[in-house]
Amino acid sequence: MQRANFARAVANKFQEFDEVTYPDWPALLRRLLGRCQAAKWRGPLIIDELPYLIAAAPSFASVFQNWLDREARSAGLVVAVAGSSQRMMQGLVLDANAPLFGRASELIELRPLLPGYIADAFEASGPRRWVELYAIWGGIPRYWELAAPLGGDLEKAVDRLVLDPSGPLHREPDRLLLEESPPAVSLRPLLDVIGAGASRVSEIAGRLGQPATSLSRPLVRLAQLGLVKRELPYGELEKSSKLAVYRIADPFFRFWFSTVAPRRSLFVESPAETRIAVWKERRTSLESETWEDLCRTAVPYLHRGENALGGFGPWEPARRYWKGKGPEWDIVAPSLDGKRLLLGEAKWLSEPADSSVLAGIASELTRKGNDPFALAGKRETVWAVFVPEIGRGTRPPAGIQLVDAKSVLSCLR
Repeated sequence: MQRANFARAVANKFQEFDEVTYPDWPALLRRLLGRCQAAKWRGPLIIDELPYLIAAAPSFASVFQNWLDREARSAGLVVAVAGSSQRMMQGLVLDANAPLFGRASELIELRPLLPGYIADAFEASGPRRWVELYAIWGGIPRYWELAAPLGGDLEKAVDRLVLDPSGPLHREPDRLLLEESPPAVSLRPLLDVIGAGASRVSEIAGRLGQPATSLSRPLVRLAQLGLVKRELPYGELEKSSKLAVYRIADPFFRFWFSTVAPRRSLFVESPAETRIAVWKERRTSLESETWEDLCRTAVPYLHRGENALGGFGPWEPARRYWKGKGPEWDIVAPSLDGKRLLLGEAKWLSEPADSSVLAGIASELTRKGNDPFALAGKRETVWAVFVPEIGRGTRPPAGIQLVDAKSVLSCLR
């Protein structure tokens, strides 16, 4: 069946290619190459969902390797393969023992779109609303496509697409985990407890009733899938584990596992207004967390153009900082030349920030001190306040740089 379907697809380019019954893959690939050479066609030949093909015909991997190494290479044929299962695609191409190892001249990991592009899908909204939308849909164009026709009615979109048990995205994480090869459904309990607020390995293990040592591999796999990220305070070495915390990385997964997963049975038996009320309880927290993430992600780009930090930087990637009972900073980043340290506070506010609000945030920030690493005097401290909107005519407090959602999102595209 796979060969018959393949032949039908090729027949769109080479007529009558599917009128032959191919006894095996070598026969099909040989005839395909002959037709390519006769037509002086060099491709590209694109094989999508390669993992599914190999799952149905395990021998295809070695046959395909031999064909690539000999016939396809001698004919100069351009070939691309793609697949939804990250783990299997990596195994086929990156593992030293894999059939296709070393054959690829280009490796593309397709990531979600950068946050700034959400403005193209929801043009009439505005920077603050774009952040609210990104806190739900993340960077997946398909989710944007489903939500855009509902316009600016975020409540209706969230309920109709996700909260409602008949919504097309109500079981989306389950489907994506099942789509991995091998299926990643065994990782679901970790996402459940992390989504419910557990962040340290000991806490995750305790809620699961498992030894902490058993979580290393599954957490690494979740990180490889881009679903979970491991965070360390600024200044800590990557190998450090005592202060490491784990968070769901993808905004949609973060929303789903904190709001939908724990209440699936409730949503089945509840009307829309109840489901929406549950989401509203989590909404501000989700938007605040997303806003902080976006601000940190934007820092290395904020020296460009006319942004508020244009006179400083460029900056290294930003991190949070926390340690014991000491002060915490939302955003910490040194300049590349080591002469400055950025200390920032990210606040998600329901209204545009006026002078009094900004003064309060600035006072809270500067009271923490000007360098958590005892290097005060050796480098300049740059204080910055990140808020979604700044009131018209509002001036920044003395010595404070202001960054709004428009500046953040314009960097991230």
